[in-house]
Amino acid sequence: MLLTAVFISASCESQKSNSNTILSLSDKKATPETQSLYKNLNTLSQKGFLFGHQDDLAYGVKWKYEDGRSDVKDVVGDYPAVYGWDIAGLENDKPNNIDGVPFSKMKQYIIDANARGGISTISWHFDNPATGKNAWNNVPNSLKTILPGAENHKKFTSWLDKAATFFLSLKDKNGKNVPILFRPFHELTGGWFWWGKGNCTPEEFKTTWKFTVDYLQKKGVHNLIYIYNTGSFSSEADFLANYPGDNYADILSFDTYQNNDDPNGEKFINEVQNQFKILNEISTKKHKLIALAEAGYEAIPDPKWWTGTLLKAIGDYKISYVLLWRNHGWQEKEQKMHYYAPFSGQVSEKDFVDFYNLDQTIFEKDIQKKLK
Repeated sequence: MLLTAVFISASCESQKSNSNTILSLSDKKATPETQSLYKNLNTLSQKGFLFGHQDDLAYGVKWKYEDGRSDVKDVVGDYPAVYGWDIAGLENDKPNNIDGVPFSKMKQYIIDANARGGISTISWHFDNPATGKNAWNNVPNSLKTILPGAENHKKFTSWLDKAATFFLSLKDKNGKNVPILFRPFHELTGGWFWWGKGNCTPEEFKTTWKFTVDYLQKKGVHNLIYIYNTGSFSSEADFLANYPGDNYADILSFDTYQNNDDPNGEKFINEVQNQFKILNEISTKKHKLIALAEAGYEAIPDPKWWTGTLLKAIGDYKISYVLLWRNHGWQEKEQKMHYYAPFSGQVSEKDFVDFYNLDQTIFEKDIQKKLK
């Protein structure tokens, strides 16, 4: 059953479409496959939104590294349309990423997903280059040390070299580079990462972002679609404070989660709606796609969360995708379950099936059907 009533609150302004606008990538040398993906994302955003899940193929609740398995697929018989990955650890030559996923496996998952028509997005929780500690070591002025001429600039370029090598190693069966949605320096309006708000100036951030993009392109990386991503924001000026410019970003997005102090999801719905209203106005002017690049409600205690909360939060806004965070199962230190997508037997499983069956939710099998 289509739950059309949940969309009534969305304004007519929110329903404006970029479908007649020719979108072009910031990278003028982007590969044909990357250009095609960007155009397809625009086309698909007029028909619904892609569903994504972090680390979906690598592990889930009570399992790890089982070929072809996915908690999402276990529930609905289909894979997510978008797969989230993180390359933290690459900068230090570690064999596994921050979540323990071997880079060799990640590479194969990305290639396999692409062969099925799926899309991969990559974030990077890289270590603080000034202290050697993790991304959450939010020491002020750390980012300043990687600017051209600064003490950690060469270290940072060596990290970008490793990222470039990884991106260029992602090839399909025809030897073509797999296009990737790249989300560096994410949640930049929050202060919890060393590149976040309060730890650098807007100009320092913009300079770093532009250098990163330019450097990767000079290394021959032209299979990336760049995602500018914030945490919470309250105005257009707030969202764009660190924005590097239209020639350096392709998708505008934010991350937000429902917390336990908001069991009915009202705060979550209002926050997402308010932020999409602002983002929609920006994207209309800039002709950029928009997304909810990270979202979720840990352990999903609400049996109707998918159709009753997430769907209402997105409303009628024309977004390219929403990505739910990872299913890591039991957390020993926290003594609780840590997952954001349902698995077989989970309380929101039935509602997720209803969510899957909606015309506007796009999973992997739906992509080619929607593009016809």
